[in-house]
Amino acid sequence: MNDRLNESILRTEGISRSPMLTFDEVSKSFVHLGDTIEVLKGIDLELYPGDSLAVTGASGVGKSTLLNIMGSLDPPTAGTVKFNGFDIYEMDQRSLSRLRNREIGFVFQFHHLLLELNALENAMMPALIARHSRKQAMHMAEDVLCSVGLERRMTHRAGELSGGEQQRVAIARALIMSPRLILGDEPTGNLDWATGEEIAELLFRLNREAGVAMVIATHNRKLAEKMSKKMELIDGRIR
Repeated sequence: MNDRLNESILRTEGISRSPMLTFDEVSKSFVHLGDTIEVLKGIDLELYPGDSLAVTGASGVGKSTLLNIMGSLDPPTAGTVKFNGFDIYEMDQRSLSRLRNREIGFVFQFHHLLLELNALENAMMPALIARHSRKQAMHMAEDVLCSVGLERRMTHRAGELSGGEQQRVAIARALIMSPRLILGDEPTGNLDWATGEEIAELLFRLNREAGVAMVIATHNRKLAEKMSKKMELIDGRIR
């Protein structure tokens, strides 16, 4: 894929009548001790700008694998994955890294913050990776931390923050590059009920106000019911 085409996937404006993300007959299998384990079996889906999709299913059914494929972290065994019409797994590694950095934000069950850094420094990381100046990255991080309600906690180290505050920093880090897609793997699963509700409402507000598409893998049925679309994985297929 040439540089001009690589740039186009990063700059194409998503429009509501065209899908942002598509899966066409996507399958994923692993070989373990000589046996082939089929995790995903011919998944088809379309995700549009502003969609919110809940992915449910039993533990080990492939929810995290599905999100990793969506997020360009793990290629499928078969099928195609397209972002704004382009097959992301035909991109070279440099372009794939840029796509991941600029267009996709990740929020996991465990926040994966750097404990020796403060909230501001953790949130700045994607902007620094994208080679923004430290001053510019700092301003971007300040803005996004304010948007998640942490304007008074920016200089606190990650270890000094509560679980809910740490997850808010993780969300700010995911949002700093203004991605079009947020992928959440049990983002409320490690929190108490009340804090989990706060984080869920924050994600829904960002989905509504910023038009960011969102895919959340969750066991939380109440959270799933609030999403605009729902899919359940059973034996590697969508129900």
